[in-house]
Amino acid sequence: MRKINGIVMVEGNVDCNVYVFQDVLIDTGTGKNMDYILKSIQEAGVNLDDLSLIVNTHNHYDHVGGNQCLDLKVAMHQEDAQAMENGDDIATAAIMFGESMGKMKVDWKLQEGDKIHDFEVLHTPGHTRGGICLYDGKTLISGDTVFTDGGFGRMDLGGNVQDMRESLKRLSKLEVKYLLPGHGPCTDEGSKHIQLAYKILKTI
Repeated sequence: MRKINGIVMVEGNVDCNVYVFQDVLIDTGTGKNMDYILKSIQEAGVNLDDLSLIVNTHNHYDHVGGNQCLDLKVAMHQEDAQAMENGDDIATAAIMFGESMGKMKVDWKLQEGDKIHDFEVLHTPGHTRGGICLYDGKTLISGDTVFTDGGFGRMDLGGNVQDMRESLKRLSKLEVKYLLPGHGPCTDEGSKHIQLAYKILKTI
């Protein structure tokens, strides 16, 4: 567990990275390590009773499986919400983990430009059709759209190469200091890493 610019980060292993700011929990992992995640959040000084909203960066099992462990409202881009609500184990990649999630309610179907406190929702398809990033002018919570060291999300699980290319092009034009990805380490040289990812993807 660590804090980056006031945002609590619980680093994932098999699970994704989980982030917390104000009353918002960003992604929940598979749910299999929820005790560790919640303990880490509490150790960072966050009262779990103050949390009210889960924001899922996309609908894959390793980011949403833990939703069912928590009695919180769920927000996700409208393009990814349908698979969650239909219990589509292929679209949510649950089947890759040997799991079945069942149907999950999405309370707030996000769209481009929606605001979550100081963060704006950016629709960044590529890894999935409804992938999002959250951006406040300085920090980018990027889900599986872009990682450090030029990495970006795989596109064979409901994604699209051209969509990813356009999303990375868009993100490469932003001023990003803190890049907080869905997997792997964060960085305080965000723009540099995003531009590298875009440069690499352009060659594919």
